[in-house]
Amino acid sequence: MVVSLNTEPHKSEFEFLLSNMLHTLKEESNSNPVEYLTLSGSRLENKVFDIMENHSINTPFEGSIKLMSGQNFPDIIANNYYGVEVKTTKSNHWKSTGSSVAEGTRMDGIERIFMLFGKICEPIDFMCRPYEECLSSVVVTHSPRYLIDMTLSKGQTFFDKIDIPYDELRKQENPIKTILDYYRKQLKPDETTWWADTGTKSKESNMVVRLWSSLSREEANNLKIKGFCLFPELLSNRQDKFSRMTLWLSTVEGVITSNIRDKYPAGGRREILHKGMKYDVPKIIKNLIDSLGVIKTMLLDIEIEELTEYWGIHVDATTIYEQWCNLVAASSAEITDFPLRDYLRG
Repeated sequence: MVVSLNTEPHKSEFEFLLSNMLHTLKEESNSNPVEYLTLSGSRLENKVFDIMENHSINTPFEGSIKLMSGQNFPDIIANNYYGVEVKTTKSNHWKSTGSSVAEGTRMDGIERIFMLFGKICEPIDFMCRPYEECLSSVVVTHSPRYLIDMTLSKGQTFFDKIDIPYDELRKQENPIKTILDYYRKQLKPDETTWWADTGTKSKESNMVVRLWSSLSREEANNLKIKGFCLFPELLSNRQDKFSRMTLWLSTVEGVITSNIRDKYPAGGRREILHKGMKYDVPKIIKNLIDSLGVIKTMLLDIEIEELTEYWGIHVDATTIYEQWCNLVAASSAEITDFPLRDYLRG
């Protein structure tokens, strides 16, 4: 976090400082990618602090910049007025879970916050935007939190959706109630904001709960395919092979279904031709193979941390598909002698 004794705002100078900082991050990461690829969130905060301190010389912020540890929001503040929140991802996209809606740890006096987002994977890149311009929605972890999307276009923020400016919402006595009221107005007959009425959640979840039957065909199909990505045991003969996906659907995706088993029919056989040989395989194997193109794309969009959690192994960003092939092939060996690993890595 960055602090200054000078409380007079210098907007243009601060934006120029951020522009120089962003340029230096891009230049350094391009010339020394090996070092940057090893940066964790906290180490990037230190890097940003050092660069901002250097660029603050001969500006209204010279001598005022300090790095503050702890859980304060934002990570960096300047002149006790401006702030920089630092976020990172190891995946090749510009999305993440942000800070609490309630902003209970916001530093006193901080009025203008900017988001510095580091994409710490090949290709390494950085973006910096006003905080409120890259908040797309609200999800629930242990408390309601904003979703970050650094690529949002003008007019697409969460505050545009609820028609309340960020500064107005954050200063309300109970901003969560305002957000709840918004989501309740959007509810369909088979949806509810159950997360708000039954306490906190340990996992990220949607703001409303829906029945599987209310999903569009595209939504349902995407969830089934993501199930193939996250839960290799779906191809096994385990009695509890649908348990983890059922919990994930309800607690993370906010979707309730009475029997997920019906979405992955075990009955029926299909024929697959591989290297001149015909194989008679369970229908679920054929369904997975038919979805392979979407699976490959989806695997690249899922956070490394999420894959690590659900696969229960260390995930290497450079071999995600190969690791997935190994996992599903190991599970499928319980129900077929079809060489699935060989086919998938074809």
